[in-house]
Formats: sequence, C-alpha cells, structure tokens
Amino acid sequence: MIITDFKIHFFKELETLYPKTEIQSFFNLLMQYQLKLSRVDIALSPQLKITKSDLSLLKTALKKLKKQIPIQYIIGETEFYGLPFKINSSVLIPRPETEELVAWMLSDISSKSKINILDIGTGSGCIAISLAKSLPNANVYAIDISSKAIKTANQNAKNNKVNVTFIEENILTANKLPKKFDVIVSNPPYVRELEKNKMQNNVLQNEPHVALFVKDENPLLFYNKIADLAKNYLSKNGILYFEINQYLGKETLELLTLKGFKNVEIKKDIFGADRMLKATIL
Repeated sequence: MIITDFKIHFFKELETLYPKTEIQSFFNLLMQYQLKLSRVDIALSPQLKITKSDLSLLKTALKKLKKQIPIQYIIGETEFYGLPFKINSSVLIPRPETEELVAWMLSDISSKSKINILDIGTGSGCIAISLAKSLPNANVYAIDISSKAIKTANQNAKNNKVNVTFIEENILTANKLPKKFDVIVSNPPYVRELEKNKMQNNVLQNEPHVALFVKDENPLLFYNKIADLAKNYLSKNGILYFEINQYLGKETLELLTLKGFKNVEIKKDIFGADRMLKATIL
C-alpha cells in the first residue's frame, strides 16, 4: 500500500470519532514515529510504498485509536517543554497547562545560582526533569507513590541527561521530606469524582486514576498535606507552586492563606481557567 492510500483509509476509519485536525495530527505523529517521515517528506513522495511490516504496525496503531487509546500511549512518547519523554499507562500524559506552570516557575527562579527543588507526584518526571534541564545548578528531587512511575521518570532523566533524585513514597503518609527546599512544586490529583462526566473517554479509560481523582468530600486533600509539609521544609522566602483544579481556585487560595502562606497568587492558563498557584513562606 502507498502512503496516499493508507492516509485515505486512516481518515475514513477515524472520521466519526475525532475532528479532522486531530486525525491529521495522529497521522503525522505515526508517520514520523514509524516511518521517520515528516509532513514535507510525505508531500514530496505521496506514492511511497509502505513495507508490510510497517503497514502491520500502522494498522495496529489505527485499531488502538479506534478504541480511543491516546496516541501518546500508542507510540510511547511525547514532548514536554521541548524535551522528549517516554510515557506509558502508569503515568499521566503531560499537558500544555503544566508547561505553563514550568514556564512560570522558571521566570521566577532562573536567576538563582543554586537552588533545591522538590516535585511531589512527579509521574513521568516532566516537571522535575524540565526544571533540571533549564537549571543546571539546581538540586532536584522528585517523589511519587508509584514504583512504575518512578522507573519511567528515571529513564526520562537519563534520556534527557539530567540528574534528579527520585523517591518512591506516599506523600499523604509522609511525616517529613528529604531536606529543606527553596522551591516545592506539585501537580497532585485534583479532579473530583463529580467531574468525571466532563472528561473524555480516552482519558477516563486509559490514564491512571490514582494520579487524577480525589473524593468529592475532600478535594483539597493533597494540597492540605503538601502545604503542611512545605511550612516545615521550605527555606525562608521559599516558594510553593501548585497546579490546581480550575473550579476550586478560591478554596485553594484560602487554604494556603489560612496556613500562613503569603503573597498567594493564582494564574490562569491559556484557556482562561484558574490553573496555577504560588505562595511564599516568610
């Protein structure tokens, strides 16, 4: 089969499930991943023949897309803050909003020569590794409850040639942190059970629920615990950063204020939703 014919088949199979722009993105990613062909390559060689082995793998990927398995899990990788990351079903797919959190942090702390940073709930390691890459003098630690996530994050750190100390631990039962930190950041589980009906099936059916959801009756569980630890383990003028539930911005701000944090600030994401928060301990 030639590329043009496969593309026609690919679009036809997915047209009732996804918007055309998304299907085009899937196609481009698969061509790049499986055939090492860019969009320009494909445009210049529309009659290029696909080998039987490649075609078999592409058809398998198509079947998975029809089951609404995310393309990032299918190819096993994604990009975050300009860096490559291996991912699998044990970690969340990094989001553009989280890139904004990293950018916000770097705008605040990139001038510091030496800095100790802790990322809580690291998953694929995307926040910790991106910070370590941009701040070569930083001493970066990262915690996650999942041994599989820690394994994935370790591999990503090696692939991106940075040093991050990864620790497997349940932050909800932790009584202490490894050391004092200048910066603590967390993108913890924050989606309430009642919000499931607003989420897409490809997220609900494939991404790890332990990294996504909290009980409706205690949605700020992780923020409460991390803030308590941060009060004792942030250095003077240390900064706490959170990614937050857009519907609970006011409540999260009030929680930090009541705990004695100062200069508590919420920042909106590219979609205009309350998505990031930072606070200082004096």
